[in-house]
Amino acid sequence: MTAYPAWTPASRPGIIPLHPLPFGTILGRSFSALRQNPRVLLGFALIVQTLAYVVVLAAVAGVAFLSFSRLDTLRPGTDEFDAVFAGSTAITLVVGLVLGLAAGALSVIVQGIVVTEVAHAAVAEKLTLGGLWRQVKPVVWRLIGYALLVILAVVAAVAVVAVAIFSVAVAAGPAAIALTLLVILAAIPLTWWLMVKLLLVPAAIILEHATIGRALARSWTLTRRRFWPTLGVIFLISVVFGFVAQVISVPFSFLSGGLSTIIAPTGATEPSAIIALIVAGLLTQVVTLLIQSVAVVVQATATAIIYIDCRMRHEGLDLDLLAYVERRDAGAADLPDPYRQNVGRVMAPRFVGGYPPAQGYAPGYPAPGYAAPAYAPMGAPAYPMSPTYAQPSAYSPAAVQPPYGQAPAYAQPPYGAPAGQPSYAQTPSGPPAPQPPSAASGSGGPATPPLSPEAAEDAPAATSWRAPGAPADGVDRESPWA
Repeated sequence: MTAYPAWTPASRPGIIPLHPLPFGTILGRSFSALRQNPRVLLGFALIVQTLAYVVVLAAVAGVAFLSFSRLDTLRPGTDEFDAVFAGSTAITLVVGLVLGLAAGALSVIVQGIVVTEVAHAAVAEKLTLGGLWRQVKPVVWRLIGYALLVILAVVAAVAVVAVAIFSVAVAAGPAAIALTLLVILAAIPLTWWLMVKLLLVPAAIILEHATIGRALARSWTLTRRRFWPTLGVIFLISVVFGFVAQVISVPFSFLSGGLSTIIAPTGATEPSAIIALIVAGLLTQVVTLLIQSVAVVVQATATAIIYIDCRMRHEGLDLDLLAYVERRDAGAADLPDPYRQNVGRVMAPRFVGGYPPAQGYAPGYPAPGYAAPAYAPMGAPAYPMSPTYAQPSAYSPAAVQPPYGQAPAYAQPPYGAPAGQPSYAQTPSGPPAPQPPSAASGSGGPATPPLSPEAAEDAPAATSWRAPGAPADGVDRESPWA
């Protein structure tokens, strides 16, 4: 008796199942992956964000103090005072903008650590912060260079647009206003589109050790036909953390106003300013830093999962990861990095399990020499695609079934039968199979041949024996049915 094994889901050795992922899985795992290694992910992100914030704040405060301290030697209302005030304000704003952009560039280091951690967590590997840094260190300058390149591109684009609007404003004011509104409306979809198309550049640099130009091309290719799911994940994460930040900032604002009213009910400015600075400034910034750190980790996690999903769909990365996990668990050592193998491999579409993607089955792309794993939707029976359970072929005995009641006859006569003599169909074991009834005999077995006239004369006549007491014509007259 053959028993078909029950369907089992695809292997999930790490934080994500190793097959192409639906939208809900990508979004959910982006938040839940933080629990995999919170000390490394959240702790490192919080430290980097805090240090960057403190350095930027201290530098801007120092520049502002040195710039505006010159006003003490000048008389207010003079032209020299106004010029120094305008110059100090401009210097402070420029320094704050440059340092803020530099701090934003340093956040790519956090993204590099998170992407590396998620890539290892996908195959059930957990590294320390030192191990993660050793893998990010060779490409860290590429990450910083790409971040600075993006910042320069944004600044240049804004500068060009500002100069164009200013030139139009000199000639026609209403036209400049209309142009400004048009530029703002056009910049929103363009920004999101470029954000999605270039989202996977850091992941390609980190996991593939690609150059900046190669990473740009890789991100553009991998996000093909995956624009809307990627946009949905990034947009929802941004909305969630924006809403959380607003919800948390409102109570601190009310708390600051309440404490100021209690401590300085007469409206004295000094206690109110101190309380507002301590409560609304310090505590709010601490909470904001925590939210920003979590947001950076979640967004970087989503980027890594989207990168893995796109490569599984386009290049069959799930097959490489499954092979890596099986060989590692079997005790193999010095295995090559699966993320750097078969980069850019072109895959042909496959219908996993014999079902087209239109019926809800996850599509995949096998490579020559790879066996397609059996994926099936929840609740649907699926059987492994193995030669053991294959359908009978035309060359197997089960391909052609004999009529009911007959067994398949051997191609050669049984052992001991003369060659060329027909034999009854026999089964491999047991007596000969019964033959179908014939028209002459009316019963099973071979048909009885007719007798010749000479043999019919010598044949005995039919018997006329009857039971004692039976009528001669064979009819029972006493029977009620007669």
